[in-house]
Amino acid sequence: MRRLGHIATALLLLPLLYFAAAGLGALLPGGHIDLPQGRDVTIGLLRGPIHYDLLLPLSPDLRARYDFADTAGVPIRNPAAEWLVVGWGARGFYTTVGSYSQLTPGAIWNGMTGDDTVLHLDVAGPFTDLPGLTYLPLSRAQFTALLGHIDDSFQRDQTGAVVALPNSGLGPHDAFFAAKGHFNLLYTCNVWVGETLRAAGVPFGAWTPTAQSVTLSLRWFTAARS
Repeated sequence: MRRLGHIATALLLLPLLYFAAAGLGALLPGGHIDLPQGRDVTIGLLRGPIHYDLLLPLSPDLRARYDFADTAGVPIRNPAAEWLVVGWGARGFYTTVGSYSQLTPGAIWNGMTGDDTVLHLDVAGPFTDLPGLTYLPLSRAQFTALLGHIDDSFQRDQTGAVVALPNSGLGPHDAFFAAKGHFNLLYTCNVWVGETLRAAGVPFGAWTPTAQSVTLSLRWFTAARS
């Protein structure tokens, strides 16, 4: 019975240790590329209950760059679309869950222990006072580096084309694409967001596996730069 008690205590402590480490990782500076800072382009970071998405302004250049998504059902060319929404995550979890009420034990288990990954693309119109939305100014060099990191996250076929997952969208104007990397509790969608920002020369936390840790890191390093 004593051994069972120790096991139960350890199981209870593991989540606490995980979130404590996530908080510490959000505050410790991760290595980032040294690029000139600026305010040439403004991107967004949109927080959900457990996940952050990147919002990229749909300029003519960006529409041309992501024209492949239009073929997959993402209306990149629609003039009403002002933002490209980009997210990375576990394939089984991300592509089958329209809302958190639809979570299945199998999707949760795969997300915790390891799964293939996908990139999710969607479009959005203008935002006004949306909860969980943070804007981040970048220089042109930073934005170029950020796009390069996102491009490198796509899995490609032998011709170099992005691999779309057929009939995989959760709504009327989104789609999923095969991605590089392997999802697990240590390398989550939010870790990918932090990695992408650091690749763009943005000072950011070394390890941000939860949405809370991304939020903390954004506030901590924004304050340090001001």
